[in-house]
Amino acid sequence: MPRIPLTGDALARVLLRPRSVALVGASDDAGKTTGRPLHYLRRSGFSGVVYPVNPGRQTVQGEAAWPSLSCLPEVPEHVFVLSSTATVVDTVREAAGLGVPIVTVLASGFSESGPEGIEREKALRQIGLGAGVRLLGPSSLGIVHPSTGLLLTANAAFAEPDLPTGRVFVASQSGSMIGALVSRGKVRGMGFAGLVSVGSEIDLSVGEICAATLDDPAIDGYLLFLESLRNGPKLQAFAREAAHRGKPVIAYKLGRSAAAAEMATTHTGALAGEDDVADAFFRDMGIARVGVLESMLECFPLARRIPLDSPLRGRVGVVTTTGGGAAMVVDQLGIRGIEVEPASQATLAQLRQAGIPANPGRVLDLTLAGTRYEVMKGALDILLQAPEFDLVLSVVGSSARFQPELAVKPLLDSAGSHKPLAVMLVPDAPQALACLTETGIACFRTPEACADSIAAVFARRIPGPALPARAPASGHSVALSEEQAYAVLDQLGIPHMPAVTVSMSAAVLPVLPFAYPVAAKVCSGLIPHKTEVGGVVLDIPDAQGLRMALSALAQNLVQRAPGVVCDEVLVQPMCRGLAEVLVGYRVDREAGPIVMLAAGGVWAEVARDRSIRLAPVSVQTARAMIDDVRALRVLTGLRGKPQGDLNALAEVIASLSRLALRPELRVTEAEINPLMVMPAGQGVAAVDALIFQS
Repeated sequence: MPRIPLTGDALARVLLRPRSVALVGASDDAGKTTGRPLHYLRRSGFSGVVYPVNPGRQTVQGEAAWPSLSCLPEVPEHVFVLSSTATVVDTVREAAGLGVPIVTVLASGFSESGPEGIEREKALRQIGLGAGVRLLGPSSLGIVHPSTGLLLTANAAFAEPDLPTGRVFVASQSGSMIGALVSRGKVRGMGFAGLVSVGSEIDLSVGEICAATLDDPAIDGYLLFLESLRNGPKLQAFAREAAHRGKPVIAYKLGRSAAAAEMATTHTGALAGEDDVADAFFRDMGIARVGVLESMLECFPLARRIPLDSPLRGRVGVVTTTGGGAAMVVDQLGIRGIEVEPASQATLAQLRQAGIPANPGRVLDLTLAGTRYEVMKGALDILLQAPEFDLVLSVVGSSARFQPELAVKPLLDSAGSHKPLAVMLVPDAPQALACLTETGIACFRTPEACADSIAAVFARRIPGPALPARAPASGHSVALSEEQAYAVLDQLGIPHMPAVTVSMSAAVLPVLPFAYPVAAKVCSGLIPHKTEVGGVVLDIPDAQGLRMALSALAQNLVQRAPGVVCDEVLVQPMCRGLAEVLVGYRVDREAGPIVMLAAGGVWAEVARDRSIRLAPVSVQTARAMIDDVRALRVLTGLRGKPQGDLNALAEVIASLSRLALRPELRVTEAEINPLMVMPAGQGVAAVDALIFQS
């Protein structure tokens, strides 16, 4: 009977606090990759038992070596396989047979290396599933838990002594990044509660490992370095629990590429590429996604200071002793959609009454006067109470380096304010940086990292409830005809223009239940993109024009879609609205269901003006999505233009997103393009729909 694989607290205990470790393939040379783990464990004072395993040597680095795992006097709790790719499967099989609960694999050469590697990876999965052994990797550089001395890693960066311990846990899909973060953190006096290189995640993933550590009181938050979204459901489950416990999660993700969008079958797929979906995923899961590497190390104090349920929404007030330095931050904030708020007249009056020079403007520039304690502290006291600011940012000039004890004292003395305070140091000022870091004040060394962190923290949203488990899609998705797609919209309560189907070969046309002019469109699930085959004729004035249109559609199909059998044509009354929008839904393989709103029509992909959220969304959230799309601002009645029915549009967005709650409909992708938005009070109407079902 197979063992039950470790999960939760039991997994975290063996992963971070194993009582015994075996190093298979440990080298006698402590400078080699395969020799580092033993050297690190001994130097760090790991209190557990360590077994070097090397069948070719009697001793390894002065210690007795064992020829195999089977020869050990006990079953180790954690096995780190350092030997070559060709030996991995047999070693893992041996470990599983002995009852080892967890195995970490250093070697690469699995699914990423071709057919043979795919077979090796398949064998590893089967061993893990069959024996209940948990696998970390392949391509994992190991795991580090400083408080217990567990430096079970081959990463060369851990050769550096005296690494500080902190309260943030790091999980990385890139093994080299755990070393990079450790070395960069040390410069700032910042340590970590633990670091793990997950490698290929064939079993243990970022989400599951981090979730297993959530109950650890020594961990206050998480940094994730991701190359792609993998094991999305487990990452979602972790993010929800982290948000519930008030433990901030910060992520840096690679892959801001549009390559995947080029292969999309719908506008929704093209507009909601992998990285766009990742953005929506992180925001809606309460994860602060940063785009600057420095932000990973500098963002956490700010994320901790502004909880997810905070009413603060990103109004930033800036006080400075250097106008140029402040201008750089203001520019970077503006690029990221964060506006710097000027002080109100009431706040300016308070400042002047306190004897603080205060001129109207976006930034409160105190210049040289701000280097005096009483001036800066007085200004901070007033700004941190001002209702127009959600966050106060102090930009400190040269005094931070040459007079750090004076420059940072008013900041340190303001750390207890109920409103968050952040600091950017314009010069290289390590002493000031260390003081601010130790006090827990969010402090930044570059305007880019400062603005990046502020924008990322304010972009987070409280995660919604978990969706019911979905059965995996069977086979490939198939497109419905437009007539069938309207039947699905009817089930969702989404309005569409009336339509009838006629035969291209019909001798007699039916009497239409609506007036001319009309549109005629080929109607077949085999032709999802009708315009590409000349399958649409618009503004048909009368019955004779309809006969001519049917003939033209038939000829176009013969020429542009040879071999496609289609006799049905959908006829609808022409419709004009104030605007055309696209509303799309898609089940992403990792992120799950998403909903998208974009400027509609044939130029949707060119404009790329859209808003994406995880589905389902409320009507209130749908209204926020409308506000996100720049092209739709004209529908608010801007500059005397007629106002569109935005309430009806929000209802449609929310209704389509509820496909996430209707698994019985088996919809993998749905798109209404265009949806016509009528004047206020007159509703909206879909005039084309494309739906794929599994």
